[in-house]
Amino acid sequence: MTQLLVVFDVDSTLIQEEVIELLAANAGSLSLVTEVTERAMRGELDFEQSLRARVKTLAGLNASVLGSAFEQIHITPGAEQLIEYVHSVDGKVAAVSGGFNQLLEPLAQKLKLDYWLANELEVVDDKLTGEVTGAIIDKPAKSSALKAWASELGLDLAQTIAVGDGANDLDMLATAGLGIGFCGKPRVRQAADLLVNVNDLSQVIGLIGRAKKN
Repeated sequence: MTQLLVVFDVDSTLIQEEVIELLAANAGSLSLVTEVTERAMRGELDFEQSLRARVKTLAGLNASVLGSAFEQIHITPGAEQLIEYVHSVDGKVAAVSGGFNQLLEPLAQKLKLDYWLANELEVVDDKLTGEVTGAIIDKPAKSSALKAWASELGLDLAQTIAVGDGANDLDMLATAGLGIGFCGKPRVRQAADLLVNVNDLSQVIGLIGRAKKN
C-alpha cells in the first residue's frame, strides 16, 4: 500500500538545466530566452505568457533537436538515490514541469518515475511550430496534478512532499504536506517549509517523515 508521494519540479530541480534554454541554444535565441526565464522564475512575469514567448523563438527547428537536447541533460546529483529510497518505503514518485513532454517522458522512463506531466510542443512536418498544444502546465496546474495523483493513490495531502526551486512551484509547495525548496529562488526560500541549499537531492531523504502540515 502506497504510503507517500513525492512530486518534483524538473528544470533546475530534478535536472540541472532549463530545457527551454537547451532548445533555444539551437535556435540562436538563448540570450532572449534566458532573460525571460529568469524573470518568470522570479515571479515577475505571467508564466503562460512567458512560456509562449519563449517557445515562439523555437519555430522552424527540426524536431531532431529534441533528442539532441535530451542528450545534454544532466540529472541532479542524488536524484536516483532519492527515487530509489522513496520506492523502497512504498512511496511513489512524480514529476510535473513547465517544460515539455518530449523531454520529460524519456527522462521519466530512465528514472522510473510513476507519474509525470509537462507541456506539449507542437510538431508539424517534423518541425517545431513555435506553439504548445493543450493546457499550459503553470503554477496552479502543478498543484492540481499533485492533488490528483494523491487522490488516485488514496493519500491524504499530509502524505505528500513537493520539491521545487522557482516561483512556478509555489502552489504545489503550499499544497503538499511538506514543501521543500531545493536551491530555491528568493520567493521559494521564503515560502517553503524546509530548505535544501546544496545541489544534492539525496539530502531530501533525511527530511522525509518530518512533521507535516494539516
